[in-house]
Amino acid sequence: MSETPFVSIIMPVRNEADFIEQTISGIMDNDYPANKMEIIVVDGRSDDGTQDIVRRMSKEDNCVRLLDNPAKIQAIAMNIGLRDSKGDIFIRIDGHAEVSRDFIRNSVDCLLSKSEAWVVGGAIETIGQGYVAQAIANCMKSPVGVGNSRFRLGDYEGWVDTLAFGSHHKWILERIGYFDEQLVRNEDDDFNMRIVLAGGKIWLSKSIRSIYYSRGSLRKLWKQYFQYGFWRIRTMQKHKRPATLRQTVPLLFVMSVLALGVLSLLWYVFWYLLVAELILYLAGIILGAIDVGRKTNWKYSLLSPVIFVILHFGYGIGCLWGFVRFILIRGKFMPKPEEVSMSR
Repeated sequence: MSETPFVSIIMPVRNEADFIEQTISGIMDNDYPANKMEIIVVDGRSDDGTQDIVRRMSKEDNCVRLLDNPAKIQAIAMNIGLRDSKGDIFIRIDGHAEVSRDFIRNSVDCLLSKSEAWVVGGAIETIGQGYVAQAIANCMKSPVGVGNSRFRLGDYEGWVDTLAFGSHHKWILERIGYFDEQLVRNEDDDFNMRIVLAGGKIWLSKSIRSIYYSRGSLRKLWKQYFQYGFWRIRTMQKHKRPATLRQTVPLLFVMSVLALGVLSLLWYVFWYLLVAELILYLAGIILGAIDVGRKTNWKYSLLSPVIFVILHFGYGIGCLWGFVRFILIRGKFMPKPEEVSMSR
């Protein structure tokens, strides 16, 4: 590897016209040598003008390139970009994110200085445009919303099991292969799990900073977390390994509510247990809402309980449905990966 390694930024996108220009501009404005980086945008057949924006920017600077992803699947987009990349290091950055001016330099310095690390990254600051989006963003920075997800909560430096927008040694692909194209979602968690299983380590650094724009509607948030839960089961099935406690709690909670609801029809004692559980849950999300209001603005605490319910039940019900589809009926009648859109 050269003293200043060449870095390939790979961006899997679809319909990101509202964000893509500022995302690419932020990457290009980084203090990393311009002749030592490339930005590969792999577009999943956008129909909102995203491709036009990227083409214009590529004409202005040839470090930006646009590739086609007819399958519209993020894992496939990453593999298309990786096979066309020439960097010693590759970094995934989504089309609805912004990175700090020293993001690439700090990522590379950290990766090269941590001899045990196969991947390094930093915490993401989640923000939103508009009241609902910002309320969602605030809840996704709360332990009540995302548990102990360290790259979302921030204020931590050390070894982790996963993170977002990581910087990877290119030789990782020789050890574990490319992204799993059968995974419509959770392909990044699967990739990180394969790294850890192969003996690699993932380092979270406070010096690496980025911003992520949250979903702008409650419906899109539900769809996002339902899919996360659904494909989490496939990842567990693939590796024959249990999920972490953070990933398991929503499923266990949903199952307990359903079980107590059914049993309460048979014996009234279970009705009292169900009510007690729901009261405790309601108290927990209210305390979470108060914490959100105290840390941000009290107006966001009004919507926070609803958002917490969507995060928990969306993920939990998604896991339960994934268990039915992947475990009980062994993936029969599943839609083909190319039938599922990358759109937010």
